[in-house]
Amino acid sequence: MPLDQSFIGREYPPTEPYEVGREKIREFARAIKDDSPLHVDIDAAKAAGYQDVIAPPTFAVILSMAAQDQIVDDEQLGLDYSRVVHGQQDFVHHRPIRAGDRLVTVAHVDDIKTRAGNDFLTVRAEIATTDGEQVCTATSMLVVRGPEA
Repeated sequence: MPLDQSFIGREYPPTEPYEVGREKIREFARAIKDDSPLHVDIDAAKAAGYQDVIAPPTFAVILSMAAQDQIVDDEQLGLDYSRVVHGQQDFVHHRPIRAGDRLVTVAHVDDIKTRAGNDFLTVRAEIATTDGEQVCTATSMLVVRGPEA
C-alpha cells in the first residue's frame, strides 16, 4: 500500500536537546577517517577562528536521523522500515556544528511520490541551537521498495 500523501507538509515536534561533545566529534571524525585537526585539536580550531573543535559536515546525520525516527515510527504513515533503502542525503550548513552546541531538530515531510511501485519519501530536518540559531538543513530521501511480484 502506498504511503499516505496527506503526510506531505507535516512537521514533527522538536527533538530533545543534543549536547555536542568534543569526544563525540573526535569519535565521528575517526570513524569516517577525517584527519583534520579542526575536529580533534582545540588549539588548531581556535587558530582557524572557531570557538572549539568543529564537527565534520556529515556529523549532522546523527541529529537528522534521530528526528527522522519520529516519521519512520509514525504508524499512521504505514512505512515498513524493513523495505527502506537510503536514496539520497544532502546538507546545507549555515555554520559548522561545534563542541558545546545544544541542538534541537525539527523533522518535516517534504514529499511523497510513488514510482514503479516504490515510494520515495523526502524528509527535511532543520537543526538549530536551543536559542533558535539555524545550524544545518539536512534532507534525506528514503526509498520504500514495493512488494515483490
